[in-house]
Amino acid sequence: MRLSDFDYPLPDELIAQEPLPERDASRLLVLHRATGQCEHRAFRDLREYLRAGDLLVVNDARVVPARLLGRKADSGGKVELVLTLPLSGARGGLWRCVGQASKAIREGMKLDFQGLRAEVLAANGDGSYDVRFFADDLHASLEQVGRIPLPPYIRRDPTDLDRERYQTIFAQSPGASAAPTAGLHFTDALVHALLAQGVEIAHVTLYVGAGTFLPIRHEAIEGHRMHPERYEISTEAAEAVERARGRGARVMAVGTTALRTLESAFADGAVRAGAGISELFIYPGYRFRCVDALVTNFHLPKSTLLLLVSALAGREPILAAYREAIERRYRFFSYGDAMLIF
Repeated sequence: MRLSDFDYPLPDELIAQEPLPERDASRLLVLHRATGQCEHRAFRDLREYLRAGDLLVVNDARVVPARLLGRKADSGGKVELVLTLPLSGARGGLWRCVGQASKAIREGMKLDFQGLRAEVLAANGDGSYDVRFFADDLHASLEQVGRIPLPPYIRRDPTDLDRERYQTIFAQSPGASAAPTAGLHFTDALVHALLAQGVEIAHVTLYVGAGTFLPIRHEAIEGHRMHPERYEISTEAAEAVERARGRGARVMAVGTTALRTLESAFADGAVRAGAGISELFIYPGYRFRCVDALVTNFHLPKSTLLLLVSALAGREPILAAYREAIERRYRFFSYGDAMLIF
């Protein structure tokens, strides 16, 4: 397969720059894989497509203010880092980062971010760096000096509103540098309504890294390698998935991160509880093992996420649905509208 087969034209004005005033006021395009039919609804209508016994699996990762602007201690040159992967626990001091600077970032370099000191332990050769931060509680320090790492296609500085709205209502496990954006559409009222009709909800955690926005650099997509992301699945969540599968109910992932977590942890016929690292790259031809449906946003052309939804629904139905969404002026990407794919 060629990367160019997963391209599509998108007008800039359809890239959402701000969240809507109400989370569940987003639009919802429902794509039925079996027929290719699209329905156009509001996100709060999601409950009409779920039935008692279905299981929603959400990612409860919490975005930290992971973008740091600072200077090199020796030269005073500007440097920027985005923390992407906790290597010693979300509150610990050792993280894998991506970054840029006025001159190359090198091993042994000392950095200062408004009083938060750091040292580069390794330059990994792939644009990432292993960095030790010197703080008793790094999460608390990030809250003081860090910025919410909005995606690069949101062409403005983050505001106080983003600290609330670039989090899902499920967010409780700090450590992500990007939001699991499919969850941004949910409200407490919608969740309560789903629970009242017998839908079950399970939480998993995948600490979304900035690698989710990195481009595929190979025309032959099989040559791409995903950046690693940590995940955690509790015993309760793993058992909830297996109970749902056992009774023939649908397992619906809320977001590509929840889907990749479940598929990464699937072994010997079941989802396994525990912590792990996901480098799973899903593209057409992948055989899904435990997910029946997906709630997701609209994704960038030629991105790993567009390949994932094409694996689930088929390349042609996805691109046709995207064309229809563009014609109907849907809002795209992180703060945009949503899809439900069966």
